[in-house]
Amino acid sequence: MPNDYFSFKQFTIRQEKSSFKVGTDGVLLGACADIEGAGSILDIGTGTGLIAIMAAQRSDAEITAIEPEIDSFMQAEINIKNCPWPGRIKLINTDLKKFFETTGQKFDLLISNPPYFRNSLKNQDAVKTLTRHADSLTSSDLLRGAVTLLAENGRLGLIMPYTEGTVFIAEASEWGLYCNRIIKVKGNPKGDVIRLIMKFDRTKKPVHEKYLTIETGTRHRYTEEYKEATKDFYINF
Repeated sequence: MPNDYFSFKQFTIRQEKSSFKVGTDGVLLGACADIEGAGSILDIGTGTGLIAIMAAQRSDAEITAIEPEIDSFMQAEINIKNCPWPGRIKLINTDLKKFFETTGQKFDLLISNPPYFRNSLKNQDAVKTLTRHADSLTSSDLLRGAVTLLAENGRLGLIMPYTEGTVFIAEASEWGLYCNRIIKVKGNPKGDVIRLIMKFDRTKKPVHEKYLTIETGTRHRYTEEYKEATKDFYINF
């Protein structure tokens, strides 16, 4: 059972009420997403507020974080209030569809660790179902939101499992968004690619690819590249 809180070097994430706990996916996206030069960032489905807070630590951007599920929203509210950068993070209890239909704002960066278990068995807990399935945030919703909310030179940063990520890349191109950077994440040197950290924008370019391996092959023995990517956040690195 996850702890009620997770401590990072500069902030702590309370998570007892949130259905989306701190996990490797969120930390990787928060640490590795390309946020250089972004003056405005939208975190879609912020959960505990983790990625929004990580983005605040890594940048001087003004950040908007949206979260539709009320318990997670309340948890994010606590975490953002208690982090070192609360003045730069605006939290809104809404979903992406309502948000892009009502806001006139454009963003330099949209970032999300979306629900992606599209074909897995539904959990009986309705809240877990909401976070674990794309029913609440379909790829079409995400792409429609991106083309509406992105500034002309804006970009979209996502983390997804390998299969869902490759499908999303093809879907995104039909909306005029092109993947131009991929970090292929492996759990260990001999394992398959398990996650894709992707960057999309409106200009089609040659795709820049790199690999990141989390563990050396021994459980809880981490690679130097993983430590380097996350050292500003994890206490033990």
